[in-house]
Amino acid sequence: MTTENVTLAQDFILLGFPGPQILQLSLFMLFLVLYLLTICGNMAILLLVSTSHQLHTPMYFFLSNLSFLEIWYTTAAVPKALAILVGRSQAISFSGCLLQMYLVFSLGCTEYFLLAAMAYDRYLAICSPLHYQAIMNSLLSAQLALSSWICGFLVISVPAALISTLSFCGPHAINHFFCDIAPWIALSCTNTKAVETVAFVIAFVVILSSCLITLISYVYIINTILRIPSASGRSKAFSTCSSHLTVVLIWYGSTIFLHVRTSIKDDLELTKAVHVLNTVVTPVLNPFIYTLRNKEVRETLMKKWRRM
Repeated sequence: MTTENVTLAQDFILLGFPGPQILQLSLFMLFLVLYLLTICGNMAILLLVSTSHQLHTPMYFFLSNLSFLEIWYTTAAVPKALAILVGRSQAISFSGCLLQMYLVFSLGCTEYFLLAAMAYDRYLAICSPLHYQAIMNSLLSAQLALSSWICGFLVISVPAALISTLSFCGPHAINHFFCDIAPWIALSCTNTKAVETVAFVIAFVVILSSCLITLISYVYIINTILRIPSASGRSKAFSTCSSHLTVVLIWYGSTIFLHVRTSIKDDLELTKAVHVLNTVVTPVLNPFIYTLRNKEVRETLMKKWRRM
């Protein structure tokens, strides 16, 4: 049996963050704390929305979907990274690596679509308030959320299928803390041009389409807010979308660099550093942004706290 044919029988090694023991322990504690905060924060959002009748609106329905997504998005990558940092298990099978890559990138694509759906929801609420309830009913909000999930998981199936056909006959050490596409296919001894091209096109289309929807929505939103005569009215209108806008800016800022490049094999160390922000830091920020910057959520949370 040739080396090219034994890929599936071998494990890959995730290098994580090579360095002294003190660095490994420091990163372990940081990742663990942020992971627990992500789980607890997003679970709190889910619990708050599900148990508060006043939050049973399309806006908070989308927020619940986003919180549910963030829990699984960070769980797909961080627990394995924690095991690597304490030296327990750097090995991962080919099928395990493929599954982890598929989950991380599918959930990432789903987040783009969900943020675009949330931007459209805010556009309707601010620019067409009289028709908002008639248009953004429970059926449409469910359809938008379901479409986001389905599209996110479908588009990544193409590069995942292409990667499954690659041969890895060289060193099996992946320079990352999870099975990212770039450092993984860099190990392949076969032509990866098709995978790189498909990954670039999918990233470009997903980011561009969701970005256009979000950008156009906010152009109309800002234009409408600026035409409100009173300062208090403008402030109230902007407060309903400021949390979402903050999340959008953080998410797009940390992901556009990762995916829209002509060669996904370039700058692997920088890619790893940005992925820490993307998979570990960003998910923990969302629940705090939505609770600290959203007056309605804060008031509901305080009412729950007083009752307890």
